[in-house]
Amino acid sequence: MGPDADVLNVASGQIAYRFHARDVNLIMGPVAPGATVRFRVTIDGKPVGAAHGVDVDEEGNGKVTGQRMYQLIRQPAPIAEREFIIEFLDPGVAVFDFTFG
Repeated sequence: MGPDADVLNVASGQIAYRFHARDVNLIMGPVAPGATVRFRVTIDGKPVGAAHGVDVDEEGNGKVTGQRMYQLIRQPAPIAEREFIIEFLDPGVAVFDFTFG
């Protein structure tokens, strides 16, 4: 953990978080400019399906390609408390902050 970001230096790192919101966004980027870091998102241990955000497919797969905010989850109604997990399949990602909507 650094003063500005948490950096994953090996593959298969993950973050688990319980949330109650429609949207889950994460500000992150690759450590090396131009690199791509693959990730997978689940809700309650299952693929996200219809609750996927614009940066994730229905199976929960996505790619970090630049430093920005990624929309990972957009829950359809009804909004409920859920467990979110993001697993990084490649090393070299810097994670800065979650935002919720």
